[in-house]
Amino acid sequence: MIQLPSDIKLIFSGHETFALRQLWLKKAYSQVEMHQDTFELVCPKSVFSSSDAVERFGVGKNMVASIKHWALATDVIRESSEPNGFMLGEIGKFLFDNDKGIDRFLENESSFWLIHWYLAGKSIRSTSWYILFNYLNSSNFSQDDVLKLTIELVLETENARSKKTLENDIDTCLKSYVSDNETEDGIESLLSKLGLIKKINKSLYQFNYAYHESLSDSLFCFAILDFWESLEKRYESSQSTLSFKNITYDYGSPGRVFKLTEYSINERLSRIEEISDGYLGWTDSSGLKQITKLKNEDICEVKMNLLRSAYGC
Repeated sequence: MIQLPSDIKLIFSGHETFALRQLWLKKAYSQVEMHQDTFELVCPKSVFSSSDAVERFGVGKNMVASIKHWALATDVIRESSEPNGFMLGEIGKFLFDNDKGIDRFLENESSFWLIHWYLAGKSIRSTSWYILFNYLNSSNFSQDDVLKLTIELVLETENARSKKTLENDIDTCLKSYVSDNETEDGIESLLSKLGLIKKINKSLYQFNYAYHESLSDSLFCFAILDFWESLEKRYESSQSTLSFKNITYDYGSPGRVFKLTEYSINERLSRIEEISDGYLGWTDSSGLKQITKLKNEDICEVKMNLLRSAYGC
């Protein structure tokens, strides 16, 4: 019986059925930065709910709520408990900082892949994204297939959700990746540019398994280390090696999340020592295919260096 990892929070709402749009994350970051306390660097939660929020964000009330949701889901902003409010997230600072932000208007394809990784790989507030990309094994699928799978997984927990809530979340998830020129949402949806899902007909979709050349080697390596780190936290044990099978087929793995072919993963891993600047090594002999940590360096710093490299820095 399949189950979701215990550390995946079940969140199926918050986006108000709006797919993520190009400038929304920057708007959220800028507003939290503008209203944060000088000393505690925390912004009051009213920044998204006060009477002037609609005017400040330049969108309707429901869209303001959606902007907040997407910013939290992608680590552009984070919730703070003491004091209660919002603070800037590490990915938010990396992308949108006024002085050092690397892609303030989300024009680089690496930003699209990074955002997708946070939604479908890390699943901070995007459970349907995690289920769709990690648990659906068929290349061709319908929205009803995703719904049935989601209900099956959710029933294994104590947190039941209404069918309508799940349907709305899955619909928002799919329209995030499939451009539909007849709808405003499809035109502005950020992740449709990745080409990960094709719409075959009115009811049928298809995953696009490929090399995905717009996914840089550095971002692929970043995702491996991020995934590796999450496994160690989940199982409370350190691992010096990670197998090709883990990287390709595990739930939450880069292979599943990025819909990569076995060939493309193997080809990238064969160059992993160069890509990681000597942090990782690749073994492919006598039936053993795995990567190994070769250096005792801070993994967080290695990941940030890989992110910078993905943007040519």
